[in-house]
Amino acid sequence: MSEHRRKPPQPQGGGRAAARRGQSGSSSGRRAAPRGATGSPSDAYGSGDGERPFGGRAEARRAAQRSGGGRRRAAEPGRGGRRGAPGGPTGPGRGGSAAPAKKRFIDYPRAGKYGAARWVPSWKLVTGMFIGFIGSLVAVAGIGYAMVSVPNVALAAKAQNNVYYWSDGSQMVATGGETNRQIVNLSQIPKDMQYAVVSQENKSFYTDSGIDPKGIARAVFNMARGGETQGGSTITQQYVKNARLDDQSQTLTRKFKEIFISIKVGATVPKDQIMAGYLNSAYYGRNAYGIQAAARAYFNKDAVKLNPGECAFLAAMLKGATYYDPAGATSIDPAATPEANQKRALGQMQDTLDKMVKYGHLSQTERAKYTNLPAVKNPRSNTALSGQTGYLVDLAKAYLINNTKITADDLQRGGYSIYTTFDKKKVKELEASVKNVQKGNIKPKERPKTDTHVQFGAASVDPASGAIKAIYGGEDATKHFTDNADATGAQVGSTFKPFVLAAAMKWGVRDPDLGSEQAQDERTQVSPKSLYSGKNKLKIKEYNGDVWKDDKGKEWLQANDGNESVGSPPDYKIDLREAMQFSVNSAYVQLGMDVGLDKVEESAVDAGILKSSLTGTNFPSFSIGISDPSAIRMASAYGTFASSGEQREPFSVTKVTSKDGTVFTHEDKPRQAFTSQVADNVTDVLKTVVDKGTGTNAKLPGREVAGKTGTTDGNKSAWFVGYTPQLSTAVTMFRLDDNEKNKKREFLEMYGTGGQKKIHGASFPSEIWHDYMADALKNEPAKDFPKPAPIGEVVNDVPSPTPTPTVTDTPEASPTPTPTPSETLTSPPPSPTESCRFSWQCTNTGGTTTGGTDGGVTSTPTATDTSGNGNTRGNGNGGLFGGSTG
Repeated sequence: MSEHRRKPPQPQGGGRAAARRGQSGSSSGRRAAPRGATGSPSDAYGSGDGERPFGGRAEARRAAQRSGGGRRRAAEPGRGGRRGAPGGPTGPGRGGSAAPAKKRFIDYPRAGKYGAARWVPSWKLVTGMFIGFIGSLVAVAGIGYAMVSVPNVALAAKAQNNVYYWSDGSQMVATGGETNRQIVNLSQIPKDMQYAVVSQENKSFYTDSGIDPKGIARAVFNMARGGETQGGSTITQQYVKNARLDDQSQTLTRKFKEIFISIKVGATVPKDQIMAGYLNSAYYGRNAYGIQAAARAYFNKDAVKLNPGECAFLAAMLKGATYYDPAGATSIDPAATPEANQKRALGQMQDTLDKMVKYGHLSQTERAKYTNLPAVKNPRSNTALSGQTGYLVDLAKAYLINNTKITADDLQRGGYSIYTTFDKKKVKELEASVKNVQKGNIKPKERPKTDTHVQFGAASVDPASGAIKAIYGGEDATKHFTDNADATGAQVGSTFKPFVLAAAMKWGVRDPDLGSEQAQDERTQVSPKSLYSGKNKLKIKEYNGDVWKDDKGKEWLQANDGNESVGSPPDYKIDLREAMQFSVNSAYVQLGMDVGLDKVEESAVDAGILKSSLTGTNFPSFSIGISDPSAIRMASAYGTFASSGEQREPFSVTKVTSKDGTVFTHEDKPRQAFTSQVADNVTDVLKTVVDKGTGTNAKLPGREVAGKTGTTDGNKSAWFVGYTPQLSTAVTMFRLDDNEKNKKREFLEMYGTGGQKKIHGASFPSEIWHDYMADALKNEPAKDFPKPAPIGEVVNDVPSPTPTPTVTDTPEASPTPTPTPSETLTSPPPSPTESCRFSWQCTNTGGTTTGGTDGGVTSTPTATDTSGNGNTRGNGNGGLFGGSTG
């Protein structure tokens, strides 16, 4: 500090300074000028009248510090300062004796600091805020803990039924939310079951506090960012979740509430009681809540009698029966096939058993006994779902889960009114038509080698709306699990040919003289009058004339039914209408190659067939039905032709309501898949099939009918798909050994089935179709199809005399493995008599007797069977929602 600062303060008005001040009025010169007049910063120390209240500058500064907390702070009220900014109470300049600054409770931004330092909180502030935050959390936790109560397992797992209604508004069935549960004491629950869930789900159950902080943080984080919620990761948390079905809202509030309940349960409830509560309230699938109901649903025994393998199996069901129930759940998710579910369940069961050994809950010797899935019983026990009702309910549920925001869990909790498209009268009529044919012709006891494992499936769709009016899923939904209307895996055969014709009329055939890229763009639209060869064992060519060969260099020779050529030699040309009328394979296989199999595939998808159900799209036989769409999809796709090219997705629910109002309403969303010109010409050709071709058995007096028969190789399936302007219906028949003990689903031949030498689409399927449609349309006025406008050009228009062709339903043909350089062509057969127009109507024939191959698809090429000579069938994804075969 400078020396002058140590001088004692001068008396007020004395000393040299005073003398100078006294002389300031008369003296001249710079030093005598009044401070206020000069504008000097030192003005701030005076009042401007020449009177100075302190004895010197140092004293003035000390006085300011004593009164205002420092020089700068004294200036703060008026923001004065050295620059002479106006502000202080004593006048302009630095201010004089400022009022003391008021101390703030939270000093932030910090006073007396400048720049970035003002925004850096002090350690006192940080510490105080932290303590306050922790205190608040403790207070909130305490309040939350005090407010929640321990759940009562006796009140848990209650759900409401869903009520399903027919299309006329009358009630069909109330089901889906019934509580199939019986509480049992822990002493009645095997220790193996307790150890199974502990080993698989919460190995620290007997020592933890009831919550998993990491799991909670992960769940909260996922929900906060809009992701899916996660279940409690401890058995205690899962028990609390299961016991709170009254509040299933997926919110952070609910999750925090569950955490408090879990903490309280973990602190106040014995572990054995928690375990009993969890196992008695958990959902195991099949409408079974609790271990006792699950033991009955899967094994028809009491829980106390479960062995370690069965306990490990039921522990797997807790992860979600949709994907672990061996019976499958393709109506909910196409991925939940019986085969996939069995594989998942077995893997999960084995993993649980291994963990039980690892954690000392099971001996290795005992564990070794359970290497296979235990035998489970029929998954349906609700008699209200017998007959066709169970299939209808499954179809409605599947539609909602796949097309709305309603989940499987939502449906399980119930409370919905579900209004379906199903016509009660038509459902009964379709079932009656199938059973009449089945009982009258299929006799397993008399013909066990040919009439066992025979199954039927059918579906009826309204072309104008896409509404599914009726289905036949099987004999009884409580005995036969797979819905044969929705997914079977049965190949559709020649009923696929209309999609080839539609592709030829929509896109046209490619010009063989152009390069591949140019040929795609420059095409010739095809007329039904176009001519193609009906030669048996026709050498199939690429559109440019090259003989088609597989990757092994083998040529494709397309056979017709009974190895018969149709048409006049030597080229056997026949127009496309006649080729459809008599189901000539060779003509449509070559047509498909000329158009392009990619366009044939696109045509089928445009009509409404699911792409996932199509197979062998790179092989010539693709055009004659080696794929396996469902009956629902086939009826819907033919309905696209019936509605002049307007395609609508098939649907089964019109509206859903709950206590909160309307939850879902179906919206009609048609799209023009084909022009009316294309669709109406396809219909006109298919009318010929029924009027005077292989489908005459489907004639309805006084009504116009269009349709197509189909039969496959080995006589393993037969179809008839047909429609009127008001209704489109598909019927399939097949033999399938799908016994639960049979690991492989095997389609069997139908030679001799029903007392007939061979089953055609023109036989039992068309008979069922006829009987049902006659009843279903009884009170509806007859309508005619639109008259088609001429379309396309006649390709290959060098006609040859055409003799009367063979009139047998023509299944698809397989390629001959090795081409024959010089083969003897079959001569055209004589015209059949009117009394024996179809081979299946002839006495003691039941099929062609010409020998040779039957013209079916011996090979079903897949991605891994490129030779075209394999034995695999279609991919089985023919369900309404692409579900695999069941």
